[in-house]
Amino acid sequence: MSEADEQPDGADVPPEGTAPAGRRPALVILAVVVAAIFVCCCSALVGLLISWSAGLFHPAA
Repeated sequence: MSEADEQPDGADVPPEGTAPAGRRPALVILAVVVAAIFVCCCSALVGLLISWSAGLFHPAA
């Protein structure tokens, strides 16, 4: 008999409401990438606002 014959039917089916083991690392990586892009965009906007308020974008007189 092979290993597949020894296992009862449905033994390899995960319980309902749980994600397969292969998807969790992908979701973590995606969340980290989205968070990094969000932080980079926010810091760039803050830098531009500070530069604008300091007068770095105003034409020289």
